[in-house]
Amino acid sequence: MRESIARVEATRPARLQAGPPPAMTPAEREKVLAEFHPDYKAEKKRALSIGVSAGNVVPSEVADMLEAHLLVDPAKIDLSSVDYDVDVLIIGGGGAGTVAAIFAHQEGIPAENILIVTKLRHGDCNSTMAQGGIQAADRPEDSPAIHYIDVMGGGHYANKPELVQAMVDDAPEIIRWHEELGVMYDKENGEYMEAHGGGTSRKRMHSCKDYTGKAIFNPIRDEARNLGIPTLEFSPVIELLLDGEGKAAGAITYNLETGEYRVIRAKATVLATGGFGRMHIQKFPTTNHYGATADGLVIAYRAGANLLDMDSVQYHPTGVAYPSAILGQLATEKLRSQGAMPINADGEVFVYPLEPRDVEAAAIIRECWSREKGVETVSGVRGVWLDTPMIDEIHGEGTLKDWLAAMWTMWHRHGIDITKDPALVYPTLHYQNGGVEIEADGETSVPGLFAGGEVEGGVHGKNRLMGNSLLGYNVFGRRAGIAAAKWAKSKKNKIKTLSLQHAVDFEQQLIDAGIETDIQSPMLLPDYRSKSVLERSLGRFL
Repeated sequence: MRESIARVEATRPARLQAGPPPAMTPAEREKVLAEFHPDYKAEKKRALSIGVSAGNVVPSEVADMLEAHLLVDPAKIDLSSVDYDVDVLIIGGGGAGTVAAIFAHQEGIPAENILIVTKLRHGDCNSTMAQGGIQAADRPEDSPAIHYIDVMGGGHYANKPELVQAMVDDAPEIIRWHEELGVMYDKENGEYMEAHGGGTSRKRMHSCKDYTGKAIFNPIRDEARNLGIPTLEFSPVIELLLDGEGKAAGAITYNLETGEYRVIRAKATVLATGGFGRMHIQKFPTTNHYGATADGLVIAYRAGANLLDMDSVQYHPTGVAYPSAILGQLATEKLRSQGAMPINADGEVFVYPLEPRDVEAAAIIRECWSREKGVETVSGVRGVWLDTPMIDEIHGEGTLKDWLAAMWTMWHRHGIDITKDPALVYPTLHYQNGGVEIEADGETSVPGLFAGGEVEGGVHGKNRLMGNSLLGYNVFGRRAGIAAAKWAKSKKNKIKTLSLQHAVDFEQQLIDAGIETDIQSPMLLPDYRSKSVLERSLGRFL
């Protein structure tokens, strides 16, 4: 590795003088995606056999989870005994769920009539782990229309246009709301310091150094707590409840500490459970938090919600490849936006640093395996160098440590100073591009069920651009919370009965389709004891 680093150092002056290489043409992008991106491996996916989205192609791991047996026998749940009776139930204690709860309250639902239920603790979520920033078109040379074009292009024009329009139109107002809550965005002389992200044509990335997710979420959580909105922790939802007429009517939770089930009746339900990173699609490591196991997809699908764009998975181009103790953790795109270039083992720059994420990831995979110009670690993992010392060379000594403190600290804990040495990186499973289909107000195809955040589908198409995850959860968390509150106050919400018949019917569909499986879902928590997971931990190239 030291010999390769020496080649990176020797070629750095020329790169600093020449600047980054040109971006790929559309044809070049499509070619590298088709040949090297994991999404294009047809053998790693299969069509769903049952449910409202039968025929849709999804990753095999997701299909196995969607077409699995129930986690609990519905006959053993006493639906006549209701433990919580609320107007608005929020499933998920991350960014989207907490925002939804706040705006449901602002829409007129008393705090005590809202309930957040979450699998782990309130705030154990991907929202707090986001680093690079949040997009919003608020400069004179930018506009929501230009932001819209960037999002649609980055998503390969598979996005639902009305959802993209909602997101980009609401973005400036979301930033203003954050300022009111006390979010401290980076500023210089009173003006936002905004940067490019991959696939963007304007600088619109607002950030709080490189811990933007935490800086945004903490004031949002504080606001929910100050409003007195109750939270039920360590209580994942294992099934949705319907009212016998197909409308959402609440949920069944399982207490991870006591093993008890609880019945929650609700006039409106918001799904905000996040993504599926901990399912390790195609055995990739992941940046995701421990609870990201596709629970929301499973329970919504059984209840009849349509899924969209589930054939697409985002692999962040720069996950940590070395050291193995932090394998797969995120090396924020902000490193590249500040000047760090991906460099191969021979010290060559091989890709424009700010291509859309899927293109950048495919180019790195190509370099490591087809061109065999990756750097191999002792555990068999390959990667390319991210030439992080370039940041201080470009912006001045101390810039990286000051403005990317989380990145510097992550490697420094393991004896690596990324202001002196480049960082070894490789794509890592980062985001669930698709999900439960929603309309612009967050409503799903199940009446009374709304969704926001990573669990929903349609916003990002086949690829999400940097900064639109934090934006998306705020926009659609807010919209879902408002719509859920309006539903709860309307005459549409009359709940006559509580039923799990849809889950019973889904189980029968498994039998009728001849699907043989010993899997039960939702997964709730990942299991890291099996042989396959051990192999992934040691390196997927053993």
